Amino acid sequence: MSAELIALSNALAQATERAAASAVAVHTEARGSSSGVIWRSGVIVTAEHALGRDEGIQTTLPDGRVVAATLAGRDASTDLAVLKCAEAGSPIGEASDVSSIKPGSLALVVGRTRASGPVAALGAVSLVVAERRAWTGAALAPYIRLDIGVQPTAVGGAVIDAHARVVGIATPRFARFGAIAIPAPMVNRVVEVLLQKGRIPRGYLGVGLQPVRLPDALRKTLKRDDKTATIVLEVEPEGPAHKAGIVIGDIFVALAGHPVTRLEDIHGQLGAESIGKSLPIKFVRGGALQEATIVVGERTHGAE
Repeated sequence: MSAELIALSNALAQATERAAASAVAVHTEARGSSSGVIWRSGVIVTAEHALGRDEGIQTTLPDGRVVAATLAGRDASTDLAVLKCAEAGSPIGEASDVSSIKPGSLALVVGRTRASGPVAALGAVSLVVAERRAWTGAALAPYIRLDIGVQPTAVGGAVIDAHARVVGIATPRFARFGAIAIPAPMVNRVVEVLLQKGRIPRGYLGVGLQPVRLPDALRKTLKRDDKTATIVLEVEPEGPAHKAGIVIGDIFVALAGHPVTRLEDIHGQLGAESIGKSLPIKFVRGGALQEATIVVGERTHGAE
């Protein structure tokens, strides 16, 4: 083996060891686990979708101890969950400058299993976009896709750059192939809010929606190039949409001045800052374009 490969191998092993000092295994069942990262002293961040329950959470710490953790809060839209664990010291080190991440950059995902210790996977950054909205409505900025197959035990682990700095949290949730790095600045924001409030405030309209293809004749009538919109399948009684006069079968084509072609276009307008605001909406009913104003409520469950 050449000296260059040996040096690279040693560097990767050192970077893994360093990150593993802040990696934990998270488990709620008798078998199986995912990973988490000690983000700050007493605080662990993990992948929300991999956390099976809200109670009975245990973590295997870097020193091998198995200790209890309590849920501070979940945010399904960013696939992040925050746990409190007083015994979790050794927080992860310096954060990477995510704006400097480029396609082709090496990336390392480091996690921990409950029985076998640290796990690592090496690959490259396959795509970087300044911002991309996930299907949950969360705006990932930047959107960093990794050409790394992340095994279940490493989901929620730390993504490390070539300088051994943390890029973010690894999840396959928003990628058809490989994984996504939820960027460290977003992780910081979510951690702050979940520790303070236990949830991420989000607006809702009180409707159930589904994408729908617009007939060509209707598109011509509307003078609309977009081929799709969203149709209302359910209206929550006394919810914001109900109070605005929305009924089942209405087709949303614009919200707050922005075209609606898919569900993400609705989600993107319902951040915390939208709560209590009056948003103009354009919709089609009986083949005719109509307008209304909806006062956005605060979501307490899974409605749109």
